[in-house]
Order: sequence, then C-alpha cells, then structure tokens
Amino acid sequence: MIWNEKIECISRLEMRTLQGEKLKELVNHVYKNVTFYRNRMDEMGVKPADIQSIDDIVKLPFTYKTDLRDHYPFGLFAVPMKEIVRVHASSGTTGKPTTVGYTIKDIENWREVLARCLAMAGISSDDIMQVSYGYGLFTGGLGVHYGAETVGCSVIPISGGNTRRQLQLMADFGSTVLACTPSYALHLAGALAENGYSLADMKLKIGIFGAEPWTENMRLELEKKWGIKAFDIYGLSEIMGPGVANDCEYHAGLHVHEDHFYPEIVDPITKKPLNIGEEGELVFTTLTKEGIPLLRYNTRDLSTLNYEKCSCGRTSVRMKKITGRSDDMLIIRGVNLFPSQIEHVLLEMGETSAHYMLYVDKVNNLDTLELQVELDEAKMVDTIRDLQNLSKKIEHALNSALGLSVKVTLVEPKTIARSEGKAVRVIDKRKLA
Repeated sequence: MIWNEKIECISRLEMRTLQGEKLKELVNHVYKNVTFYRNRMDEMGVKPADIQSIDDIVKLPFTYKTDLRDHYPFGLFAVPMKEIVRVHASSGTTGKPTTVGYTIKDIENWREVLARCLAMAGISSDDIMQVSYGYGLFTGGLGVHYGAETVGCSVIPISGGNTRRQLQLMADFGSTVLACTPSYALHLAGALAENGYSLADMKLKIGIFGAEPWTENMRLELEKKWGIKAFDIYGLSEIMGPGVANDCEYHAGLHVHEDHFYPEIVDPITKKPLNIGEEGELVFTTLTKEGIPLLRYNTRDLSTLNYEKCSCGRTSVRMKKITGRSDDMLIIRGVNLFPSQIEHVLLEMGETSAHYMLYVDKVNNLDTLELQVELDEAKMVDTIRDLQNLSKKIEHALNSALGLSVKVTLVEPKTIARSEGKAVRVIDKRKLA
C-alpha cells in the first residue's frame, strides 16, 4: 500500500525541483536563526543567496554529533523554546546526550513519514501494533506510536522490557505487528517456550525492526522464528527519529522520504561526494525541520544510494540496508571488521544461535579476537569432540570470510546477556586498558 502516492511516486525532476525550493528556505532559516550555522557559512564564504538549487548543497558545511554536544542543550535550536512542543535526547555512550526539539509542524511531518513507512510494510487500521521500543527521551517508542495511530492501528504502548508481559499481551491482545529492535525480537522468540507459549498462540504477521544494524540473514531468521514478514525501519534522533526510511515488500533497499530528508554519500576520509552506487558515509539534510534543522549531518552509517524506480512503484531513492558504521568499525591487525560480518557468517551457517559476544584484546602487543557464541538448544551436540569440531568449523568460516583468525568459544544457551534495547555485541578491552 502506498500512503502518499503524489510524493512517493513523483518524477525525479519534480522531486529535485521540490528539494531545491525547500533547501533555499532551510538555508535562509538556519542562517537567520542559528548562530552556529551563520558563523560556519561565513567562514566558508557562503551566503544564502548562493544556494539556488539542490545541486548547491555541496557548498554547505557538514554537521557532526560533536556539534550537537558542543551546543548542548538547545544551542542549535532554530526557534524559541515557546515554539518547541517536545524534546527528545539520545542516550550517548560518552559525553553529553544530543538534544532535539520539535515544533507542531515537525510532529505532523513525523507522523506523515511514519505513516508512509508502516503502509509500505502493509500495516493498516486492521492491525494491532505492539510497540516494544523504549518510550521517553528515546525517539523510538513515541515516534512509531504516532505513526501507527496515523494509519489507524490499535496501539499497545508496552515499551521495552518485561519479556513475560510482552508475550502475555501479545497473545491475549492478538497483536499482529511487533515493533522493536531486531535483537529483542529474537530474544522474545527464544523466550516463547519457556514462558508457556508457541507460535500457535500468536497472531503476529509483521515486524518493524530498527534502531541497530542488522543483516539480511537476521531478517530471514526472524521471519522463520516468528512466521512473519520483517521490515527494516531506519532513523536517528538527530534527523527525526524512526521514519527516515523503510524497506518495501521487495527488500531492495530502504525508501528514503527525500522530500523531508535529502541524502548524500560521501567518502569517509575526504568527505567528498561519491558517485551513485559507491559506498560511503550517509549524510542527511533535514529539508523541512523547524525546531532543529541540520545541514549535511554525517550519520557515519555506511550505505549506497539507488535512484532507479522500485518494483513497488515508488520513485524515491533507496539506501542500502545499514550493516555497519565508519566509527564502530574495528581494526584488528590491520583488517577492518564490522560486527555484522560475524552475524552474517553465523546465520549463514545456521549451526548455532544468533546470540554472540565479540571480545577484542591485546596480548604481547598483538590484537586478539575471541567470539563467544551460544549453542542452539534445538541443535545441541553430544560430545566434546563434536564441540571441538563445530568450533573449528566456525573458526574456518570466519577466517575465510574475514581474513582474520578468531578463537571461537561455544557457550550454553541463554548464557550471554540479553539486551532489551540496542544489542551490545563487542567488548573491546583494548580501550579499557
């Protein structure tokens, strides 16, 4: 189902014209109202009059997460606080959180893009959605909640945590849609039997999963375990929250709502724009935000862009599914490694569970890599020799895929700590020393 056919199926020329008009308005707005951007543009010798089309976006400065933290809490807001109707903040692992503010118009736009995302996944007023993203300062819960109400869903705002209650309400209320992180969805699936439930007790049809990188193999695993269709929703607090992009039934990239969020791909080192199809850092400009508009915000997520018309009929640009970031990349003995590569190998093999923890350390000045992965209860091995053979098999597969030697330790089911929010997959002891 297409929620807003006029925009989602617009021609490329019409879209670029629309984006150019919105960019000119945006640049005038931030130059007038945000000292940070006015100073940055003046330093670069750029004035609002220099921006005449969307092609001129390359003349504008980049924005980074550190800029939001340096101007904490409201230094990048472009309207007075009396016009801000809601404030959210990200839970950064270091330093101060990044704070974002929304005007009434921002909230309306957020509802609109979320409605497009959910309709793209086939969700309608016939559905009951269980929102198991966290509510509060995190944008996930309230963001998806408002979008679900917009398409007419019956919404269960259960938030995260309390696995037993999640499953109870899912069964009792007949939830047809589950919205949460993919790792938590996998955790819930693994907890069905021990809480006295089976798939026969559930009416789930669709999963809306996001807030952390996850692989195509993870999607297939979730669809298998839950008997559902799983969709990837993308967003980040700084840009809007969930709803920046979503994949359709063809799973051939995530459709970006580019009348609100203009995407670019830049080289991670030079920050120069890359050619269509080349992988680099994903950059967004918020074309319509009033509260805290951002110019060329570097997400550090790695992706590519595809401007071909999708089989679903939408003409909006598609971004490749995010599986890693330029700033959470591990460098092990000179080799670049993303945790998602580990996940891909494990799920492709299918001989263990998908729950794992990666430990990085340094011994005698050499990087070491240990993978602890849980055994699958349904595929438990019988002898110590079987365990050793399985460990060696996984080590060989990882070495072939990564070009790195990895020590694999198999652990009992349910011994690796579960996360109710974003999954923690790496403990880098080199940074703790």
